[in-house]
Amino acid sequence: MNDTVTTVRSVLRERSIELLGCANVVATGAGYKMVDGKLTGTPSIICSVTNKVAASSLSSRDLVPTEIGGVPTDVVATGRIRAFQAPTERFRPAPGGVSVGHKDITAGTLGCWVRRNGQWMILSNNHVLANVNAAKIGDIILQPGSYDGGINPDDQIATLEDFVTINLQEIPSDCDIAGNIVALLNGLSGVVGSNTRLKAVKIQATENVVDAAIAKPLREEDVNPEILNIGAIRGTTSAVLGMPLKKSGRTTGYTEGQVTQVDVTADIDYGENRTVRFTDQIMAGAMSKPGDSGSAVLNDNNELVGLLFAGSDTTTIINRIENVFSALNLTL
Repeated sequence: MNDTVTTVRSVLRERSIELLGCANVVATGAGYKMVDGKLTGTPSIICSVTNKVAASSLSSRDLVPTEIGGVPTDVVATGRIRAFQAPTERFRPAPGGVSVGHKDITAGTLGCWVRRNGQWMILSNNHVLANVNAAKIGDIILQPGSYDGGINPDDQIATLEDFVTINLQEIPSDCDIAGNIVALLNGLSGVVGSNTRLKAVKIQATENVVDAAIAKPLREEDVNPEILNIGAIRGTTSAVLGMPLKKSGRTTGYTEGQVTQVDVTADIDYGENRTVRFTDQIMAGAMSKPGDSGSAVLNDNNELVGLLFAGSDTTTIINRIENVFSALNLTL
């Protein structure tokens, strides 16, 4: 360690308590000075403040000196520094990445806050906010979700505003038993002179594109338009092969991955013998677990690229954000 850094640390130890007594200062440390947003090679005493204010609005005792004992100082705005809460706890205001859910489900993830017609909306999955099509517009949305201790109505944060229906269709059954039974019944219909005929079918998904829903907050002051452990969203973009990804979810918190496949068509198991086919999806590696459904997925520039909704032990399946925004008429 060079002598200059040693000097900075020595002076800091003597003056840290004094500096923490200044208005807005929440941390002090030894580091390198920033100039015009770029890190320099100048060792300095760094004072972190909740927000920068004009020197004229501070008393002389609350001003951080430009240097202390010959050591330069730097003031950096970090906001208030808080102990991290678990994503399963109650948050007001609530950021993306925390537990949420329709009153009748366990829990999923509040992906992020978006806008429709100028109003804030929670964005998550249909199966998180609309209980796989079973919900009604206006239903209660809890934060945290009921599995994480959310109580109706004490923890209501929003009402269901809209969702994209997850579609199912009938296709011919390949079950021999069902086919034989139908053949027998149709034969009997012919004997009695009926023109009615039956057919054996099984339920399989049509080609869905998104699993998405939105909910309207009860109070605008409950909205935190950032994502837990990630920060503010800086726009949207399309996912491409190899793109680095990150998300913050209710179960696994902050995780990273990358786009491993695009143009994915996948049959997704929704339980209760329901298999739903989705097209034009994004695939990533193992960056999620159950309960992370609804997480917003971003690239390393904090641009929104998708909405996480399914996965396995080794994969994560993500709706393209452009399809989600188009289907629900959303903006940031």
